[in-house]
Amino acid sequence: MLGVVSLRPHIKLRASVGAREAMKPAFLSVFSLTVVCGVAGQTAPQYGQCGGTGWTGATTCPSGWSCTYSNDWYSQCLPGSGTATGTTTAPSTVSSSSPSTSSASSTSSAPGGSSTLAPGYSFIRTVENPYFHDYLQSQVLNTASTAVVGSYTNAAQFQIVNGQLIQNAGGTNLYANVLPPANSNVTYIGMTWKTTPDTLGTFVFSGDSLEWSSPSVSRQQTNAWLVCPSGSTLFIYLNLGAYDYMTPTGCTDETLNAYTGATAVP
Repeated sequence: MLGVVSLRPHIKLRASVGAREAMKPAFLSVFSLTVVCGVAGQTAPQYGQCGGTGWTGATTCPSGWSCTYSNDWYSQCLPGSGTATGTTTAPSTVSSSSPSTSSASSTSSAPGGSSTLAPGYSFIRTVENPYFHDYLQSQVLNTASTAVVGSYTNAAQFQIVNGQLIQNAGGTNLYANVLPPANSNVTYIGMTWKTTPDTLGTFVFSGDSLEWSSPSVSRQQTNAWLVCPSGSTLFIYLNLGAYDYMTPTGCTDETLNAYTGATAVP
């Protein structure tokens, strides 16, 4: 009789442990779902990143803003009709065959294929393979659009005034605007051309090397850039890490350097 009584607590204990073990997978599944939904349910800030290869942050934009595709690595919340959404908008067509006709040039063209460099301006180009001597420009030439590098025949002309990198786009000043990082995990940020000055940081030439710094954005190396291709378009990014360290897959570390020859050359 005593033997039977003494076994009952033992049996109950085993059953209780077994029940708890059986509940673990269900608990972990609910916990994982809660974490995933928490990230997905966040709203990216205005002009913040909302998508791209490897992106794990918020994918929803504020009401009245849409998550607009820039390239495989970057989508951004931009003003647009509609409610908050994580759906990306297709990019505009890239023009890469027609030469630039910027009025910054003293003559319309030169034998080298690009416009003649105007006094006080510089071309800006990459200097590392495999993108040796690709020149900074707008994705859609002479317009407020994403910053890219491309053919010397389309090379834009620039000057830095009061910390602003200014592109002369057919007589219109376009300012390089650096996109703020969405969170502390972001390792590179994009740049676009706008008709309004940048408010996030400061551009300078150190020798002929283009640098950008900001009191609110930490960078290990102020002249570290990335070229990340998407199809035939070469998008330019500011590398927030060290040069040639933890380079995103498919991208190449670069520096951007001023060139003041009469015309852009390959």
